[in-house]
Amino acid sequence: MSQQINLYNPAFVKRQQHFSLKTMLQGLGLILLGSGCVYGYAHYQVWQLELQVVESTRRFNLEQLRLGSLAAEFSPQRSNQQLQEEVQRLDRLVGEQGGLVEVLKSGAMGNTAGYSEYMRAFSRQVVPGLWLTGFDVNGDGTQLSLYGAVTHPDLLPEYIQRLRREPVMQGKNFAALQMQQAKADKSGAAPRYVEFVLRSRVEEVKE
Repeated sequence: MSQQINLYNPAFVKRQQHFSLKTMLQGLGLILLGSGCVYGYAHYQVWQLELQVVESTRRFNLEQLRLGSLAAEFSPQRSNQQLQEEVQRLDRLVGEQGGLVEVLKSGAMGNTAGYSEYMRAFSRQVVPGLWLTGFDVNGDGTQLSLYGAVTHPDLLPEYIQRLRREPVMQGKNFAALQMQQAKADKSGAAPRYVEFVLRSRVEEVKE
């Protein structure tokens, strides 16, 4: 006669601990770390939003100031004031120019026609062998000086007679004539012309 003996006793089986203290601490640490990361990112976003709000406020204040200045600058009262000041300035300018025109018409300032007529007269009266190198016209034309050169000195009287036919030269006479031999060039050769100066008045020689 056989008999089975059951040697299995659950009390002697090693139990597995799925949630040990170490595992729970590790899980808690991961949770705290994740929460810290989320909090830090949220804090960073809030800080960026605060900066944007500050910058937007600053720009808004600047725009408000600019609009205020533009409104004051282009207000109807200011525009009317500027127009009145401009009208007054133009009135003063017209008055000053009118007075200047009257002075010019009176001849108190001497020659008012300019010196273009003298240049036209000099260009019309051309004598072969004589040329001008410069001229001075002072005041109303009573002080006139001509600078030039001539190949033959006897051409000067003819040139002066031709000039007297010009309307701008009416009543004007030459009182002084200076002539000198032109300086030699670099090669030492003497030029074949004589330099002259015609003046409407005799200049005083200073001692």
